[in-house]
Amino acid sequence: MVLLMSALVVLLVLLQMGSCVYCVLSAIASRRYLGVLLPPLTTPPAISVLKPLCGQDDRLEENLRSFFSQDYPHYEILFAVHALTDPAVAVVEKVRREFPQGPKVQVIETGAPTVPNAKAHSLGHLVARAQHNILVMSDSDVYVSPDLLRRIAAEFQSAELQPTESKRAPVGVVTCPYRAVPGPGFWSRLEAIGMNTEFLAGVLVAWLVGEMDFALGPTLAARRETIEAMGGFADLGHYLAEDFVIGKRAPRLGYRVVLSSCVIEHRIGSQTFKRNLQHRLRWARSTRRSRPAGYWGEIFTNPLPLAALLWLAAPKLWPLVALTVVFRALAAWSTAEWVLHDPLTRRRWWLIPLEDLISFLIWVAGFFGSTIDWRGRRYKLLRDGRFQFIGGARGSTGEACQPPQASTAAFHQSGLRPHQTDNETLRR
Repeated sequence: MVLLMSALVVLLVLLQMGSCVYCVLSAIASRRYLGVLLPPLTTPPAISVLKPLCGQDDRLEENLRSFFSQDYPHYEILFAVHALTDPAVAVVEKVRREFPQGPKVQVIETGAPTVPNAKAHSLGHLVARAQHNILVMSDSDVYVSPDLLRRIAAEFQSAELQPTESKRAPVGVVTCPYRAVPGPGFWSRLEAIGMNTEFLAGVLVAWLVGEMDFALGPTLAARRETIEAMGGFADLGHYLAEDFVIGKRAPRLGYRVVLSSCVIEHRIGSQTFKRNLQHRLRWARSTRRSRPAGYWGEIFTNPLPLAALLWLAAPKLWPLVALTVVFRALAAWSTAEWVLHDPLTRRRWWLIPLEDLISFLIWVAGFFGSTIDWRGRRYKLLRDGRFQFIGGARGSTGEACQPPQASTAAFHQSGLRPHQTDNETLRR
């Protein structure tokens, strides 16, 4: 028993040391990220902004308005809804009337999804109708600054936003880091603190120490030929994390993924404890299949629960525990304050230990199970990150908006024609 306890203490000490190193890397990566200069924009290319919509999210009007007010000379915005009766269509029309000299606008009715990932289904239709080569794909719950498109265009023209690189390949994907902005619910606030102090740190450390081989879903941009080279959304629509797959495949095809200098707002809304737990567990299980090695490495991203275990197992090692607390505070401050200027973490920093504990428990739970509940339906996650519909979720009546279907039939990106119900409303 004594030998077992000694081995446990040694393991916890090693994990604590690894966590401290990770925290230091987080701070270094934050400083390096802030020190990168935006390359000059020489010739602004025309851009297509693609936005799948589903219902009327919180602050949807404000979010859409931020895309209509871009400081950019030539771009269009294409919206996708499954049916023109979607309440988001009226919001688009209202915002469009405020910008009579604004970008060209299309609203496309896509019909019911033909692939499990409904967002990818909508993006497939939008790509087919987009007129330009640079495609900026952004969720409906995203708010952006007026210089988003200008920054993304400059980053496609230059590759200066990576700390190290041995060979310059063309930029195929630009992905934007984000500040999570919650609604009034406690559990969403807690998750936002985790996103802003833990998730972003992981992104920046990965950017610092290796090649970017992933992308973040709320807002990412890609060249049309990059999306087509990886099979288009006909194939991507069978993956739960299609954004991650885009970032993973791009380097294999000879393109680079660039972490943008433009930080966006991801407005995550509010959820009950149950819905928030389902949401977190869904993405934990998805990450475990999409990035197995990286998922194991996440043990270093929540050092406070490990520090508590070490203190219980060996109280005399309290100086190491105290040092871990200091390093965790440094890592949290470096991302939430230096990079994101996050007022939520600044005000409620004392919730970080609770968030770390919940995140650690969800990380452990992510190793078990292969089913997820998403929008009132149950899916089975496959080992390669794809997912299949297996029935309705327990205790749920489903959601009328964005219904992923059991069908695995896929439209062909290269030969896609407008759906028979497509309508170009609001076109100027």
